[in-house]
Amino acid sequence: MDKPQSRRALTTVGAALAAAFGLLFGVFGFGPGGAQAAGTGIHVSNGRVYEANGSQFVMRGVNHAYTWYPTRTTAIADIAARGANTVRVVLSNGDRWTRTGSAQLATLIDQCKRAKVICVLEVHDATGYGEDGAATTLDRAAQFWVDNKSVLAGQEAYVVVNIANEPWGNSGYAAWTAATKSAISRIRAAGLHHALMVDGPNWGQDWSHTMRDNAGSVFQSDPDRNTIFSIHMYGVYDTAAEVQSYLGAYVNAGLPIVVGEFGANHSDGNPDEDAIMATAQSLSVGYIGWSWSGNGGGVEYLDLVDGFDTNSPTAWGKRFFDGANGIAATARPATIYDRPGQSPSPS
Repeated sequence: MDKPQSRRALTTVGAALAAAFGLLFGVFGFGPGGAQAAGTGIHVSNGRVYEANGSQFVMRGVNHAYTWYPTRTTAIADIAARGANTVRVVLSNGDRWTRTGSAQLATLIDQCKRAKVICVLEVHDATGYGEDGAATTLDRAAQFWVDNKSVLAGQEAYVVVNIANEPWGNSGYAAWTAATKSAISRIRAAGLHHALMVDGPNWGQDWSHTMRDNAGSVFQSDPDRNTIFSIHMYGVYDTAAEVQSYLGAYVNAGLPIVVGEFGANHSDGNPDEDAIMATAQSLSVGYIGWSWSGNGGGVEYLDLVDGFDTNSPTAWGKRFFDGANGIAATARPATIYDRPGQSPSPS
């Protein structure tokens, strides 16, 4: 798809700037995130993610490009069958692609629950805002969740709301902090209390460390203290040192971090996927691979399976599912689906 292709065109500049900035510890200026008691939904406590029942939950998931492939109705179940415990689902608020309707949203949540995976839902239309003229704002993305409050209500134990995908490009990204706080405020003011996920700027890679350096104040701005940070790791993260330093900074600060997207090593952009998976495992940090199937425009190598066929894994898919620190070795199912009296009814 055009999104990952565009992102990788920026990684050379991003890597150089990341090196110039350096990966610094002790610059946050905030303490560990405060504990939040277990409630009705997925929640953050002391920098970790927990299920509603109090069990710690480490995401081991797959991205699914639903908004471009809405007829691939078995994708979520197929991903679950490969052992993933999370599916991150691409949606649209209608500003750039066809709007995901409320009935579609309800069906997707139901499919996640039937497949016994946690559903991370994201609005993709904000991708690259400030640099991509077709991208929408974080505020517009936040309104999509407010508009769908009736669908989301009661799903707090099964759904994470990823407000917007990669909501800034490499221009104007200093505005990310205020805009993210505003989006969180809008969603909370509407009465939604799901765990929220926020992506970094710079096409999700945060080479400027805007998200990293402001994560503490963003977390504290959420009245629920229930915001998870998501870094997308592609060409900027081509060494183990960069991966370890970035993820370690959040862990050391007591803030929740997830690798919301990452792909395979390739000449077009070279993340160190081995380091990403190993570091995530050693730090008990979640990761979600990009993506199940359907990539185009020269980045087909990012498909985990060919043609949405679960029995046809690509080289990247074999590495991701069956390799060291992969899904088969490290994924643990969400316990909420298996404990007595907690199995969900279809929504």
